[in-house]
Amino acid sequence: MRLLVVEDDRAAADYLRKAFREAGYVVDHAADGDEGLTLALGGGYDALIVDRMLPRRDGLALIAELRARGDKTPTIILSALGQVDDRVTGLRAGGDDYLPKPYAFSELLARVEALVRRGGPQATDTLYRVGDLELDRLAHRVTRAGQEIVLQPREFRLLEYLMRHAGQVVTRTMLLENVWDYHFDPQTNVIDVHVSRLRSKIDKGFEPPLLHTVRGAGYVIRDGAR
Repeated sequence: MRLLVVEDDRAAADYLRKAFREAGYVVDHAADGDEGLTLALGGGYDALIVDRMLPRRDGLALIAELRARGDKTPTIILSALGQVDDRVTGLRAGGDDYLPKPYAFSELLARVEALVRRGGPQATDTLYRVGDLELDRLAHRVTRAGQEIVLQPREFRLLEYLMRHAGQVVTRTMLLENVWDYHFDPQTNVIDVHVSRLRSKIDKGFEPPLLHTVRGAGYVIRDGAR
């Protein structure tokens, strides 16, 4: 699942990115309201976590603009302003939830999960299938031919991204930016190693093979039975 964190405090943003990634999410970050609006309008996010006090465009103005443009992505507002009037203002601006600071990450995570389960009009699929391989994002569960496959968090994110683009060739750059959050090639074999491990788990002992290497281009997951 993909989240966008809009937070100008670098330490707070780094903490949220790390914590959500450990929980299995792909996380993008924007440091101000204008950047947050641009990324959010790009679409594809399961939820937004927006700080209320932001430079260039505050969090409430950002959310109001999204709603005015018809964007219904579930959004949680984070703010040090936690009085009843503050929370009401945030919700009336278009926020779906409002969590005062300081907060426990476990509560924020639970609220994100609840919003995603609710599934607004723009919510993306939560269950992907390629042949007899299934990935359930909400249950964080992968099965093939009914047999459960245990994946590490990074392997799960890699498989989710490949299945979300089933039938399409996914390049190394796409994987680096969307699974590893690298915006440069670190010149390592990290992708090859993880793809190899993933292939051994989802293809070994099953037919037909689903995960393929496209020489000179990247990788693709597709139902070879078709």
